[in-house]
Amino acid sequence: MDKLSKAFSDLREGKFVLIFDSDSREAETDMVIASEFVTPESVRAMRKEAGGLICTSSPSDMWKKLDLPFLAELFAESYAKHPVLRKLAPNDLPYDTKSAFSLTINHRKTFTGIPDRDRALTISEFAKLGKRIPDMDPEAAKDAFGADFRAPGHVFLLNSQPGVLNDRKGHTELSTALLKMAGMFPSATMCEMMGDDGKALRKEKAQEHAKRYGLAYLEGAEIVDAWKASEWSR
Repeated sequence: MDKLSKAFSDLREGKFVLIFDSDSREAETDMVIASEFVTPESVRAMRKEAGGLICTSSPSDMWKKLDLPFLAELFAESYAKHPVLRKLAPNDLPYDTKSAFSLTINHRKTFTGIPDRDRALTISEFAKLGKRIPDMDPEAAKDAFGADFRAPGHVFLLNSQPGVLNDRKGHTELSTALLKMAGMFPSATMCEMMGDDGKALRKEKAQEHAKRYGLAYLEGAEIVDAWKASEWSR
């Protein structure tokens, strides 16, 4: 079985895959799992085995229908009221031109929102809502979102670009593309893998981790090439 086929199969079974973006970008490996399969155990695995920030992606049709803003744009709209936000504008990202960060949320049935069980509930219920959204009109979708979630919270949402890898090649889009090609709901939950030295885990170490635990390890270029050859890129 080739690496892409294994990644598709593992994602469908609720397993992790490891994705390295590129040496010329963040040069980081993320642990990635389909949001619909997130459990308290998988949140704990990301905390213990990865150690970065746990984030959940929102496909473009979902964030557009829910009117989920990009956080940088929301800040920009508040420059007049809070001038300090202009000084903090992310206009000097060394690896990208746009941040994918949107809102932070908690499910309303959580307490603080940060324990593994709380975050798993927020993430899995967000994916369930995403699957229902195509059959809703925008106002009904927003009402359903507001009924089940509050903001701010402890799950960081990332808005995937509409053209996915045609527009941007960050972990948000790489994960979205992989799930789309696997025929799954394209919300991924991901976490950067960190090393004991406090830096991003070196690629070689991430590959060793993948081999030790039988996980698929993909480089961004491999996903981009598969995407370009697929029906999704057209």
